[in-house]
Amino acid sequence: MRKFLPVLLIAAIGLSGCGYVRDSRLNPFNWFGRAEARPLSAEEAAQERNPLIPERSAFANKPDTDRRGRIAGLENLVVERIPGGAILRVTGISSSVGAFDVALRELPGEPGVARYEMVSYLPEVPADGPIQTRRYTAATRLSDTALAQVQTIEVLSASNALTSRR
Repeated sequence: MRKFLPVLLIAAIGLSGCGYVRDSRLNPFNWFGRAEARPLSAEEAAQERNPLIPERSAFANKPDTDRRGRIAGLENLVVERIPGGAILRVTGISSSVGAFDVALRELPGEPGVARYEMVSYLPEVPADGPIQTRRYTAATRLSDTALAQVQTIEVLSASNALTSRR
């Protein structure tokens, strides 16, 4: 306690002198002065971008194109009703064991037709196996607003297509 009280008094006296330094040029926060507003030039106003966010970073990944190929064949197409829409579930057979990132990719189609293709990445070294090891399932959700405009759902593969109609 005897050493604590003098240290506290010295710190309090030292900090009371900071009021003078706050307004002086010794304080680095005062080196640039106050901010001033100015109107934007026509070029600056036309840019409409945030100058703090870079256009493209040298370290950023390039956007990948989807290089998945169509799955070999389709077995089953089921449209299950759920509150707020439906789930489209498709089972397909791959040409090789070890396919991954299986999904239903939407394709542009005619009005009233929802067209999808079942795609996947195949392993670099293809491996043959029984059908049970090459069977994959993918699903996607369709909202009620999307279903209201659709009369036919069609899913494509490399060798066949499955269709469901209302």
